[in-house]
Amino acid sequence: MRILSHMSPCESSRKQETMLGLRISWPKFILLVVMSAFGLWASMMVLTIYYTLRQALPACPLQQGPGIVLNCETVLSSGYSEVFGIPLELFAVAYFIINLLLVYLIVSGSDRLSRLSLNILFGWRFLGIAIVPYLIFVELFLVKAICVYCTIMHVAIIADFIIISYFLFYKKTITWPNVTHGGTASSLVEP
Repeated sequence: MRILSHMSPCESSRKQETMLGLRISWPKFILLVVMSAFGLWASMMVLTIYYTLRQALPACPLQQGPGIVLNCETVLSSGYSEVFGIPLELFAVAYFIINLLLVYLIVSGSDRLSRLSLNILFGWRFLGIAIVPYLIFVELFLVKAICVYCTIMHVAIIADFIIISYFLFYKKTITWPNVTHGGTASSLVEP
């Protein structure tokens, strides 16, 4: 610990993470995981309760009336809720599982695999955020109903993208200690 005493707290923390084999701190790791886990929970709830058990979803009122209403049944039974006969929630489950797998590879994979996984994660989350406006448009203007669980998934996707973008482009907080540029650990996303 005496070796780390001349370093700033931030440098000391980063050095300790590197010594432990981590590329990011535990709080940052948890932040990368939590929204995907939350989105996975919401999509699994819909897939399990609505599609498998054929029951109404808890905490999702069946409002009727003029204008846009909160009604998961209306959204999930609409023609927009499936692609090629496959429920969108199944795609959402796959999306969030792939997110979590890529975060795991960023943290625990080799330097090369970690960098590749980070690039793929950014592209994957970009794909997710590109689809969300269409899904929101469908709910608000075509179906005229909002599903609480779909909204949770939308928020999770948007938050995931903001978090990874912040880490990559603003903070550059993910490092690879074995790759150096000018004597410092690399914190850039490299091919």
